[in-house]
Amino acid sequence: MRRRVPAMVLAGVLAGSTLTAAVPVAAQPPVSTLTKSVQGVSDPASHGDVASWVVSYANGADGAASITDPIGAGQTLLAGSLQVPPGWTGTEGNPVTATNANVRNGGKALSSVLTPPVQASAASTGGDGFTPILQRTPDGRLQAWNVYHHAALTVPKLVCTDLSTSTPCPGGPWPKPLNTAPGPFGTGNTGDISSPLEPQYVRDEANPARVYYSATTASSIGVACMDLVAPGNCGFWPLMPRGGQTTEMAGLVQIGGNLYGASTSGDVVCWTIATQSACAGQPYAPIVPWTNTGSYYYGALTVAGGKLFASSVPAAGGAPQLGCFDPSTTARCAGWPASKPVGPNGNITYNAYTAYSTTGAETGACSSTTGASNVTTCYAIDGSPLPAPSATAGLEGGVIAFNPEVVRTGDRVRSFIGIWRGPYLGAAVCHDWSTGASCAGVPSRITHPTVNGGDTRDYGYAYDVPTGCMIGLGDAGVLFSMDPDTGASPCVRSGASVSLTPSQFYCDGKPHVTAYTKARLVGVTPANVNFGASTVKAVDGGGNPVATPGFAPDGTVDLTGVTASSLTVTASLVLNNAADFGGGNQPSLAVEFNGDAPQMCFRTTISADCAVTSVANTANGTDATGGFSSNTVTRQVAPGTACMPNVVVNKEICGSYTPANCKAGGAGPWAKQAPVGVLGLLNATAYWRVTVTNNGPIPIVDAYVVDDVEPACQSGPFTLQPGESEVVYCSTYALLSLFPLTNKAKAKYTPVNGTRTYSEWSSAKACSLLCVLN
Repeated sequence: MRRRVPAMVLAGVLAGSTLTAAVPVAAQPPVSTLTKSVQGVSDPASHGDVASWVVSYANGADGAASITDPIGAGQTLLAGSLQVPPGWTGTEGNPVTATNANVRNGGKALSSVLTPPVQASAASTGGDGFTPILQRTPDGRLQAWNVYHHAALTVPKLVCTDLSTSTPCPGGPWPKPLNTAPGPFGTGNTGDISSPLEPQYVRDEANPARVYYSATTASSIGVACMDLVAPGNCGFWPLMPRGGQTTEMAGLVQIGGNLYGASTSGDVVCWTIATQSACAGQPYAPIVPWTNTGSYYYGALTVAGGKLFASSVPAAGGAPQLGCFDPSTTARCAGWPASKPVGPNGNITYNAYTAYSTTGAETGACSSTTGASNVTTCYAIDGSPLPAPSATAGLEGGVIAFNPEVVRTGDRVRSFIGIWRGPYLGAAVCHDWSTGASCAGVPSRITHPTVNGGDTRDYGYAYDVPTGCMIGLGDAGVLFSMDPDTGASPCVRSGASVSLTPSQFYCDGKPHVTAYTKARLVGVTPANVNFGASTVKAVDGGGNPVATPGFAPDGTVDLTGVTASSLTVTASLVLNNAADFGGGNQPSLAVEFNGDAPQMCFRTTISADCAVTSVANTANGTDATGGFSSNTVTRQVAPGTACMPNVVVNKEICGSYTPANCKAGGAGPWAKQAPVGVLGLLNATAYWRVTVTNNGPIPIVDAYVVDDVEPACQSGPFTLQPGESEVVYCSTYALLSLFPLTNKAKAKYTPVNGTRTYSEWSSAKACSLLCVLN
């Protein structure tokens, strides 16, 4: 029954009270968790089984994170089985570890550092590095590698520079030698590969960290390989013996799946990437005259329309030449019965470059020669003359020009050619093939007065797609950046590229629903970026463009609705200033998705040791939320045939005439048959002892003594470890027994994690007078 409170009483209560507002509940700090599971084994498992352990990490706060998972007793790590999500670093050992210096978005994101402008205080390579080779580390740091050209066999000649800091890369000292034997780069004067006068490099499309280059050893010329990630030498393959007119080769170019070069003898050499072996029938007949100036190849290579073009300065004198090779016929090109002159007698050339139409189609090859008067000559693929590009046709006498870096944007093709000597300490010349004229927006001679006082002596450049900057290098041995649209140094741009495949964040083999959310600039002040001039591009795993709305004012890019299984987002930023870079700040580009917690996986082999009856694992983690542990996952291990326990039962009878010796713990004696006279004819009692022994190798549980004759002898349950025994004492009152009394017992038991099993019977005999008569 409810009691009604009068209104005036209630009013009085309220009048005498002070109402207090509800205290808000404090927001709980984020918590990270680990969830552990195991696959591939039943419960119980078997000795020798392979268990697949899965650790799911749900991140509660951005920052550094670490997961450690000790390998529990009774199992060993299966080498090479550790899998960690992209962006994590895994280490196999005990414990297994995975670390990530910067977890974002619950661990469902990848990021790459934005390359800072390469400052005007150019980084010294310590030597004459010719052209840079650009490589990004897994976290997005841009490196410039270079090889000193025309350096002798033993001379250390390889240098790596971190362009984010303009300092040498880790792993020095630099420079390092180059060697024919695969393995880490060495130190000191221990090389056995000399470098050519004009290197030209080819990146392996299947593994861009591998760079192929033309190499000379004491006995041969051929293709050598360096791995910029390992880092180290990755092989050498000789293509021609060294001797006579064959002393060096020009750089390498790729046509189809083959690499091609030209030796000083004019022969064409060929090597197949897929098989890493020389092409059938190579070397092929010469396409240019023998060139030999100090044993170096004077000239260069280019490709147009699937044909190889080689320039050469004849050793016997005369005009520099351009030859053409057709890989489909392994002979000179149609329309090229002989090489063709590209300049007057006495001129020399260091270049051969591709000519393009206004629509970007390859039309032929050119070479710019140097002498008292410089001449640029071009030929179409069919051997007919082509007009020379205006940007190089007017080069001053004495200026030397080198192979260009080609920048293609849609149908727009620009060639940036490094020059020096004559009136220049170093400059670039840019020709825009789409307009047939010098590039708009840049000077006709792009000098670099802010770099080393303008003394750069340009050899060549490498175009970095994410930033849209050119990285230059030359005879002065300094690295610098150049804006290809303005010619300014430094190039005040930044950029990064992130490739994200959500399925790679999971390793349990199960389907996981994921959805892209956004890309964003991290550590970037929006006001410091000219978003109107900046671009963001996204392509799927096949390189097909994916539509995005571009940058929002806050530096984010909406990726919702994108369904590609993998996505590469490239941000190219035109900066208003470089204020966000330096002082310990390292901006980055992050690409994020939503989905299940990412996973770390590894496999262990359960020991064949019979003593192992269970295995277990517990993972531990630390991150910005603190320390935490996973649930413990245990799998029992069932005994196989080789691990079944050996349980023995021994039933005995007391042979003493003194009953006290036959009770529990009595001295006996105990035997399989009572001696004569122990049992009388009347009122006799037989005392029994049953011993159950586990001879190993594993414990038994739920064990009982089974005795079908004497219930008092039945006992249990009990557990026995290997080597332990259970002793049961019992008795039978043999009233008026004229005949022998035989009793037997056995044990029923369960091996740990096994099935119910029985031992053999064991018997003992209690005798009356008839035993004597018998």
